[in-house]
Order: sequence, then C-alpha cells, then structure tokens
Amino acid sequence: MVGQRKLGRQGLVSSEQGLGCMSLTDGMYKQEEGFNDDTSLEVLNKAFELGITMLNTAAFYSGGKNEELIGRAIKGLPRDKAVIASKFGPSMKDGKFSFDASPAALHKTIDETLSRLGVDYLDVWVLRNPGFLKAEQVEEILGTVKEIVKAGKVKYVGLSEVSADIIRRAHKVQPISVIELEWSLFSRDSEAEIIPAARELGIGILAYSPMSRGMLSGAFTKVEDLAADDWRRSNPRFQGENFAKNVAMAGKIKAIADKKGCTSGQIALAWVAHQGDDVVPIPGTKRVKYLEINVEALKIKLTPAEMKELEDAVPGGMAAGDRYQHE
Repeated sequence: MVGQRKLGRQGLVSSEQGLGCMSLTDGMYKQEEGFNDDTSLEVLNKAFELGITMLNTAAFYSGGKNEELIGRAIKGLPRDKAVIASKFGPSMKDGKFSFDASPAALHKTIDETLSRLGVDYLDVWVLRNPGFLKAEQVEEILGTVKEIVKAGKVKYVGLSEVSADIIRRAHKVQPISVIELEWSLFSRDSEAEIIPAARELGIGILAYSPMSRGMLSGAFTKVEDLAADDWRRSNPRFQGENFAKNVAMAGKIKAIADKKGCTSGQIALAWVAHQGDDVVPIPGTKRVKYLEINVEALKIKLTPAEMKELEDAVPGGMAAGDRYQHE
C-alpha cells in the first residue's frame, strides 16, 4: 500500500504518490480508441485500492468533465478516502483563452467545482498562474480565497507556476500548503529559488510531469511514436534537434534503470520521490497497468551515487527546449 506524507504546516496529509487526472478525460490528451469514462473509473478505483488519496484535477480540465468523473468515482466512499486538489484560474472556451479571478468568478468557480465533485468542501484549491499574474494580483485573489476558506468550502490552498517572490508574498495573505510545479530529471529549474522558498515557509510540493510527459519513460524514440493529433508534437521538447537530444538523454537514464532492474519511468519517479518527505509526485496515466507500475517505483531505493549518475545524464538539469510552446 502507498504510504502517507505531510504537505505544509497546516495539516494536509497526502498519499506519498498521487494521480494526475488530466488524461482521464478528453482535452489536452485525446481519448484514444478503447478508452472512455468506464476505463478511467477503473484507474481511479484501482488508485484507491492501492492507497492513493491525492487526486490532481482542475476546473478547466475538459470543461469540468474531469471533476465530474472524479465525483462519480468518490460517490459513496468515505470522504477521507480522496484528497482532491483542483486548480482554478485560466480556462479555454471555444478555443479561446480566458482568465477571470474577480470575487464573483471565484465564488462561482468553487461552487461549481463542489457541485461537480459532489462534496461539501475541497481539500486543496490551487491557483494556476496563467503566466502574467504579478504578486499584487495574486495577493488580491487570495484575499477572496481566504474568505472562501473561512466559509468552509476549501481546507487548504496551493499555487502553481509562480515565482519565489509570489510564494513569499502570497503566504502572508493566506497560508499556502502546497506549490504545484513541474519537477523531473528533465525540469530542475525550480530548484534554484522556488523550492527553497517553499521549504523556507514549510510548504509542500506536488510534482507534476515527473516523467516529462512520457519522455523519461523511454516510450518515444521518434516523433512518429506520437499520434498525429497529439498536442506534444507542438511542444518544443518533442521537436527537431531538441527531440533527438532528449531521446539520447532518456537513453542514458534507461541504461541506469536497466542496471537497477526497473523501468525508465520508475527510476525517474523514484528520483523525484527521493527529493524529500515534503514532495509528492503526481504522474498521470489512463491505464491500470501503468498505474500499478508507477506505484511500484515507491519501493526503489537510490543511493547518493545513483542519484548523481541520473542527474549527470541530464547536463544542466534541463531537457533541450522549453517546457511549453510560447506564442
């Protein structure tokens, strides 16, 4: 069974590995033939069986359908069986980006999230910075969030894609329990300032894309391995020379995993889990098979020498290419 970890100083307790739920509904990751709500519910039910409590979703995943799916999965279960973290802020409608964090919009968003999930309160409400919010804007948003926490609709608060300065200033307005960020062998830029700031304040870490969107699993050796409509084809790390460099680095990690007797994805997950007891990796999958494989990674013990060998396979701690496509 998956163990537990404390995140932050406000009392939040999570399974030591969570589940990123975005791929369970259509959206950024297209639903493949043979996968539907029933197969996604199988993944969620297996997650509960294995002891995973942390479910990571967002109000804007599949236009709210992701939260509705989770609501179906937890219906009838003891409330503490699931620790649900849902992001709010940016959204897409009719192919157009929008962002509304006015007090009225925030109250409407949390009420809709609770309704879709079928719960009285949300465990963790995470503000997802769309990239342009300044510290003073985040402070203003958290002023309203604080009211919603006091009303009992949210227990803990998190931030995603924010700077160290924003973390420090936000924490003074409303105690922050978790920072959600991309952290993997291919994305270590947050180690310079963001993670130290979080730890200075006693804030836990939810590490998304711990396998770098599948790149560290060793599943891709050529672009054609991705479906024609896979959004990752537009990601800089999956293009041209960047892709070739990243495949080469992933190959080095696979060689280390082979020596360890595990998969590339498992050793990548183990590396993240070894970063501290305040870190919870949240890999995503829509297959029970890979969910079970991911959980097995928690049994892997890495020595300091093995950690260094893995890190040396990725010079500078970053994959080739930006994490996201920029307009």
